[in-house]
Amino acid sequence: MAEKLPVVQYYKNIKLQAIKEERDFKMLTLTGSAWRSTLYNIFGRIKWYGFGLFLMYVVTLSIFPGFITEDVHSEVLKDWYPIILIAGYNIFDLVGKALSGAYLLRNASVAVGACAARLLFYPLFFGCLHGPQFFRKEVPVTILTCLLGLTNGYFTAVVLILAPKAVPIQLAETAGIVMVLFLIVGLTVGSVVSWFWIV
Repeated sequence: MAEKLPVVQYYKNIKLQAIKEERDFKMLTLTGSAWRSTLYNIFGRIKWYGFGLFLMYVVTLSIFPGFITEDVHSEVLKDWYPIILIAGYNIFDLVGKALSGAYLLRNASVAVGACAARLLFYPLFFGCLHGPQFFRKEVPVTILTCLLGLTNGYFTAVVLILAPKAVPIQLAETAGIVMVLFLIVGLTVGSVVSWFWIV
């Protein structure tokens, strides 16, 4: 069913044309050592996008949901506090992903730099645990959690859109697969690092 959609047909035609041009000029053969060389070239072109994605999910998973559910408490909201924080995170994560459809940041350096800048969430959330009393209140923690979700959603979408565009169109799918590998490693490392908030 999806194969008959005009947008799917359009991109399939673009890809077929790119593959035909590639064959005509004999620029690339995807067999044996040439495939390994191609994979290495793809990795070289998208490594910074991958690093940004990896770093983003290390930061996100090391804070959310472990820190949110285990370490912050509210006398007013009691057991509802973690539920509200998790809902806020997920809503703003969705908003961030949708925002990339309205405005896509096309500058790779800024996108990767913003992923790295998310490391600032560590001292901010640490301040929510051990900082001044006003910083431990519900409002700052909720705002930080929503910002964590918003930046996670937006910059995930941005780097996953930009990375396949950094390679020739016939290699875009492979670039997407490599980005997923960065994502999986980031999720794994972030899950392990999250234990440090609990311990």
